[in-house]
Amino acid sequence: MKILAFSDLHHSHRRAALLVEASAKADLVIGAGDFCNMRQGLAEAMDLLSRITAPMVIVPGNAESADELAAVCPAQAILLHGTGCEIGGLRLFGLGYGIPVTPFGEWSCDMTEADAEIMLGRCEAADILVTHSPPKGIADVTSTGLSVGSAAIAGAINRLQPRLAVCGHIHDSWGMRGRIGATEVVNLGPTPNWFNVKLP
Repeated sequence: MKILAFSDLHHSHRRAALLVEASAKADLVIGAGDFCNMRQGLAEAMDLLSRITAPMVIVPGNAESADELAAVCPAQAILLHGTGCEIGGLRLFGLGYGIPVTPFGEWSCDMTEADAEIMLGRCEAADILVTHSPPKGIADVTSTGLSVGSAAIAGAINRLQPRLAVCGHIHDSWGMRGRIGATEVVNLGPTPNWFNVKLP
């Protein structure tokens, strides 16, 4: 299965146009959160992606809530937040929000490590794990050198060993990759990222 994945669109018209164009070659599109900015303009941001016809899986970032995203979710998209789905034989599980809690204030949709651990505990198996936040220690370094990823997500990857784990959130780590056991972890960013995942 040919998968196009991205994160942190942040209402960019130019980047959305490139993603829509690329999606014509995708069997599945994954959006790992932060479609808008600070809870503003979400409907318009999702409209920028409305010409994507491939199946989509999306998770909320910290810039939009799960309820807000559900209200404007495109018809071809499945919203995951502590939930999973199966597409074309691939098992996906998703969890959004900033984990751990960010310093950004009231507008940011965040979750504690304890709550994230509970929600991730619902997943018994996954081929692809989609989170907005990165796991602790991989693709999670800020411009000041701080590692700000989630221990709960790292623990879930270690337990589940999905074939692929994709995330975003930490802009300074866009494009960075690493491994937890057999799992490849990728911080996506808003440009087209391509993955070929063999069906079970």
